[in-house]
Amino acid sequence: MTKILLILHVLAAIIAVGPVTVAASMFPPAARRVPDTDGAVAVGTVQLLHRICRVYAAIGLSVPVLGLATALAMDVLGSGWLITSIALTAAAAGLLIAFVLPRQEELLDQLTAKKPVERSATAQLAMVTGIFNLLWATVTILMIVRPGSTTGA
Repeated sequence: MTKILLILHVLAAIIAVGPVTVAASMFPPAARRVPDTDGAVAVGTVQLLHRICRVYAAIGLSVPVLGLATALAMDVLGSGWLITSIALTAAAAGLLIAFVLPRQEELLDQLTAKKPVERSATAQLAMVTGIFNLLWATVTILMIVRPGSTTGA
């Protein structure tokens, strides 16, 4: 059962978190390019990127759920590397919910209304998105290396 849970956890992480990190990273430059291109097509691209972020963020909820189930099955729930991973995952989710998605929506509303978007707004979103992505990269490294783990690595 442990191997099945681990497989599902890893697959969920790849399938759900990967698209969010890529789409969120693509959003700021795509939003910046809207005024310089065909407005309708460019806004459609930005809308699609935001939709990908929202949908895959919801699917991404399965990653920590499956991760906790796997940790319980492996009896590693008290391990430092796992506790750190859980904290970083919570921080990444908090950034996504509190900053990335709402800021994308604000910029998308501005673009749809054909209002100018300030470069500083997309730069700030890109910065927060970069932090979000770094948190996920750190969690991935912790999941692979598992410092101090007795389960081998």
